[in-house]
Amino acid sequence: MDSSGLGSLIIILITCLFIYITWNATYRNRNLPPGPTPLPLIGNLLQIKWGQLANSLMKYRNQYGSIYTIYFGTRPVIILCGYETVKEALVDRGEEFAGRGRMPPIEKLTQGYASSSTRGITFINGERWRQMRTFTFKSLREFGFGKKTFEEKVQEEAKSVVEELKSLKGKPKDITRLFMDALSNVLFSIIFGNRYEYKDERFMKFLAVVEETFHIMSCPLGQLHTILPGVMDYIPGPHQQIPSISKELISFIRDRIKVHEKTLNPDAPRDFIDVFLIKMEKEKNDPNTEFIEMNLIMIIHNLFIAGAEAVTSTIRHGMLITLKYPEIQDKIHQEIDQIIGHDRIPNLKDRANMPYTEATIHEIQRFCDLAPFNVPHQTTKNTEFRGYFLPKGTEVYPLLYTVHRDPTKFATPYKFNPNHFLDENGKFKKNDAFMAFSAGKRICPGESLGRMELFLFFTTILQNFKLTSETQFTDADLIPKLCGFLNSPIHYELSFIQRSFKFTS
Repeated sequence: MDSSGLGSLIIILITCLFIYITWNATYRNRNLPPGPTPLPLIGNLLQIKWGQLANSLMKYRNQYGSIYTIYFGTRPVIILCGYETVKEALVDRGEEFAGRGRMPPIEKLTQGYASSSTRGITFINGERWRQMRTFTFKSLREFGFGKKTFEEKVQEEAKSVVEELKSLKGKPKDITRLFMDALSNVLFSIIFGNRYEYKDERFMKFLAVVEETFHIMSCPLGQLHTILPGVMDYIPGPHQQIPSISKELISFIRDRIKVHEKTLNPDAPRDFIDVFLIKMEKEKNDPNTEFIEMNLIMIIHNLFIAGAEAVTSTIRHGMLITLKYPEIQDKIHQEIDQIIGHDRIPNLKDRANMPYTEATIHEIQRFCDLAPFNVPHQTTKNTEFRGYFLPKGTEVYPLLYTVHRDPTKFATPYKFNPNHFLDENGKFKKNDAFMAFSAGKRICPGESLGRMELFLFFTTILQNFKLTSETQFTDADLIPKLCGFLNSPIHYELSFIQRSFKFTS
């Protein structure tokens, strides 16, 4: 080796040694919870199983306990496990853990349109989050959330699904697309003011873009982008398609906003977009206003991504479970026949008189555990938590899987059991460890919507049909399958056999 080559080698070795010493000193001097030893620059990347981020995070609980640290590159992430630990952080000390952690794939959605801090309602922090959340809650309540008018929109869509299923005449079908269409239409009605026919070309294209965005975020490279954004921003892969795909989504939403602007009557707002546009006009001269078009676009995007996909997956889990356990389906049929009958469509008032159905729906949500490690949180200030120091801005992942499988709160945590939500008299009982919509300051803004949709769709379908399948499902088939950031059921087909009575609406 010549002198120049030797010199280069020495420089490389000195640089590596400097990086290691600097990293080791920084790593050791932090009073963070224990965890697997990270490597310089890449952190615990090599200890995270390819494409299985959630499973990789869960396996360390037995080794390190209810709170530990894992490194995504150079940034530490605090993992919280079990009901008591998660409750203490999100509920008892909710303000300190109310920040939203980073999700680089979401940040890419606004690339080329606005700053990375403009991300709707789900992925923002500080005063912007408070304003957008308060306004969105208030406006959605005014246009239906929790009101009879909104209940009627959900009932209308549930009846449309029933008609679609009747047309199958018992032919087996994968119902994923049908329910995605129906649940998206509920959101269209309240946000855009009208629903679409399921075969409408623009409607189908919009949903295809939403699904593709979610798929890319959940794929292995999308997960890796969450862990190492500084590196993956420069690596080719499907995650690089998010900005271009988002153009179609943003274009669709923006076109609808433009139509609303041309027909807006400030004295008679028709839907959520109208209310937001009126607020934009009032604050147009305020240079610090948060009411700008891009925030409106991203709020709508967040609602569709979180809403239709989540409820669709939950219903698919639920129908798979009723196929596996026909005795559960029989009990729900009996309760529907006793409380609702056959001459009217189910309504929300029925829920209070149907404890077994309500318990089953809760157990479906617990068991399928849709978002097993929640959406990332972040500390809003320097925080002492369980003997450790968490600096302001530290990312926190509350593992809801460990809450929903906590043996101190659920008698048979790994088995499907509606009795988890029934008392000794067969009445519905709440369980504080039920966190299907998260908990605390960052609880899902669509909780009331999701609960309404699950009850009305589930009962309307079972009022009309008996669910059957030629496939004999096993306990292993019921176990939720991690697909990126959400638990998804297996793909399956089922038949909807009309029950022997005439249904009238």
